[in-house]
Amino acid sequence: MDILLWRHAEAEAGEPDEGRALTSKGVRQAQKMAHWLERNLPSRCRILVSPTMRTLQTARALERKFKICPEIGPDASVEALLDAANWPDGKEPVLLIGHQPTLGQAAALLLAGNEQDWTVRKANVWWIAQRERDGESENYLKAVMAPDLVLK
Repeated sequence: MDILLWRHAEAEAGEPDEGRALTSKGVRQAQKMAHWLERNLPSRCRILVSPTMRTLQTARALERKFKICPEIGPDASVEALLDAANWPDGKEPVLLIGHQPTLGQAAALLLAGNEQDWTVRKANVWWIAQRERDGESENYLKAVMAPDLVLK
């Protein structure tokens, strides 16, 4: 199973937190990452999105169907995030569009074996996959992509 962690693009400051919209820079970041994802995501990929304005706007840049998933909202736990993704038992890849610090903590748990406060930068995607090696399943980092690295 593959799990992709996409942090929302740059958003305006302010309150209420769930209503913050993307800045013009954030819209450009989301579009660049969506362009890269469209070229690289398997066609059969579940997409789960936090119910905040900034994550929904980030998701819409991809122009694919997605499901709003409150379990991966701003205050989500790593356990809730991974449960929503059905990790590691899912049969198809899943893209989660969410927030810090949960995305970074999930990446640390999957790659290093324990929750740590790793930083997933705004609009970046971390692609974590599984493989069998010597009869054991292991997680590995397949890709990290940032909007500044996307060529159009």
